[in-house]
Amino acid sequence: MNHYEEHAEIVRQEQLTPEIFRLTLKAPEIASNARPGQFVMVQTSPCYDPLLRRPLSIHQTIGSEQVQLLYKAVGKGTRRLATMNPGQKVNLTGPLGHGFDLTGKQAICLVGGGMGIAPLYFLAREILRTSTPPKCVVLLGARTADEFGPLPRDFMEIGVTETYFATDDGSLGHHGFVAELLPQHLEPGHHWTVCTCGPHPMMKAVVSRCRKQGWECQVSLETMMACGISACLGCAIPRADLSGPYLHVCKDGPVFKAEEVAWL
Repeated sequence: MNHYEEHAEIVRQEQLTPEIFRLTLKAPEIASNARPGQFVMVQTSPCYDPLLRRPLSIHQTIGSEQVQLLYKAVGKGTRRLATMNPGQKVNLTGPLGHGFDLTGKQAICLVGGGMGIAPLYFLAREILRTSTPPKCVVLLGARTADEFGPLPRDFMEIGVTETYFATDDGSLGHHGFVAELLPQHLEPGHHWTVCTCGPHPMMKAVVSRCRKQGWECQVSLETMMACGISACLGCAIPRADLSGPYLHVCKDGPVFKAEEVAWL
């Protein structure tokens, strides 16, 4: 799978919430080759501090020229990225990894929690672009309504008519966990494919419900990684049968079939 290195110019930097930012970059080679679920490695400093690049999911592409990244400023690298302005350049490597498989799907449910919502917007947009789009339901979870920022509106504006929410504090939608929405909103009689990204406990709960219902489930895993190309082996995860070589999120994923992964 081809990937590219680009010195991408910042087109726009938006602060969506106190901690969440959306960065638009001019990166035509990455934009024209990216698929939903893939990611980029971002060099947040031209110096050696911080030394390692940061893996960020591709939030969406705009035409064949621009890439958008949705990120949370929580560490030294992302906080520095949040200070950068239009006209400055950022070095990107991507698109990396394997994305979601939409082939032949008739009914798809996207389940996102926290920053795991980021790649699902790209996925929803691609689903709705097809000439005969499959049925699409979106379930989004966060701690509070404020943490969603404009994302609920964004999903609705691209034509997702069935979007439902869960918050830990009950400030928007269901008061509880987003996985609890699955039996409420997935109609029987469809062969559902569930695509999920978010915190590990959330995805584990989603996978458990899918197993009980016999639904296909694809998971996009998030983990620490240093290189993004399977050279450092820092993103290893155990296989479902706990035998054989470990899987590597950057090369084998980040999207896996749920049954490939050990949900410890």
